[in-house]
Amino acid sequence: MKSILLVTTVLGMANACSKSTTPTTGSATGAGYQVSGQLTNAPAGTKVYLAELGETQFVSRDTATVDDQGRFTMKGTVPEAGLYQVKVNDANQVLLALDNTSNIQLSGDAKRLTDGYVVKGSKDSESLQQLGRAMTQSKHDMAMLEMRYNNSAQAGAADSMKLIEAKFYAAQAHNTAVIKQLVRQNPNSVVSAFAVGNLLNPEEQFAFIDSMSTQFKKSMPDSRYTKALAAKLDPLRATAVGSAAPEISLPAPDGKTVALSSLRGKYVLIDFWASWCGPCRKENPNVVRAYNKYKGKGFEIYSVSFDQDRDKWLKAIQADGLTWTHVSDLRGWESAAGQTYGVKAIPQSVLLDPQGRIVAKNLRGEALDAKLASVLK
Repeated sequence: MKSILLVTTVLGMANACSKSTTPTTGSATGAGYQVSGQLTNAPAGTKVYLAELGETQFVSRDTATVDDQGRFTMKGTVPEAGLYQVKVNDANQVLLALDNTSNIQLSGDAKRLTDGYVVKGSKDSESLQQLGRAMTQSKHDMAMLEMRYNNSAQAGAADSMKLIEAKFYAAQAHNTAVIKQLVRQNPNSVVSAFAVGNLLNPEEQFAFIDSMSTQFKKSMPDSRYTKALAAKLDPLRATAVGSAAPEISLPAPDGKTVALSSLRGKYVLIDFWASWCGPCRKENPNVVRAYNKYKGKGFEIYSVSFDQDRDKWLKAIQADGLTWTHVSDLRGWESAAGQTYGVKAIPQSVLLDPQGRIVAKNLRGEALDAKLASVLK
């Protein structure tokens, strides 16, 4: 089962470290932003910090001091609309969407700001709060499932593991649906552009993400989020669901070159793996079961190994009972096929239809069986 905690959360990013720098000067449009707040449980002199969400961390932009009534105000300009953190300390912070027309009112308890704040004056910031709450709930639910899954694994309860795995995929699908709904409701928002680029899997949701990228290019062509999303999508176009699968032609264990296209006419699972990859070896029994169940119904597997040691590769094939087509150029992560398909982690798989078009990606366990059952009726 994929790690439950793979789901990226907005609030998780908000806990990153800050990098100090000088405040931004110079306005893109408008007179500049204003963030006014009133906090309970914040003694006079309490510092409130404003930081911009950069590519990998928060960058300090401004600081304000709370008065004896818990009030503070920050004013300034930003180079473009973006996401910003307002923080009392690491445990008490919120994310806001700011531009040079923002006039935001923030209120809450300084000792539990993340959970109970109220924001007014910014629809985008309200959307960001809604997204953050949904992601926090999702993270909690998935953490509980992960704990139950690990307990079942330790007890050897295979049936329970399958049920929990199914619940995980259902929770993941629900999480994706929530994000997509929010994006559809706010198609011209930097919050939506951020969410699409950071909270959705571009391989599994390529069509939706690509359509939103087109929308963002029209409504926010100069936004950093629009540009980052476009840069992320471009390398994936060749292997997106619906595309014709790029050719692979590599040596088999006997030294003869075997082309992926030689299996045309059947559903083919391209399986990227390696003998040294623990998760790959754990997934192999699931792949073996699927192969044995569907090989007589028009299903084949084309395994591409990221091994460098030929002997270890061949021993793993035999030890795991992998009785289908295998190829490798024994170049490890520099595998030509891996480069073509943009493989950054293994195990990874791509399912092709009989015409050689990509119909699904990264199917595991029950998901692989369900997909094969639906197409090989």
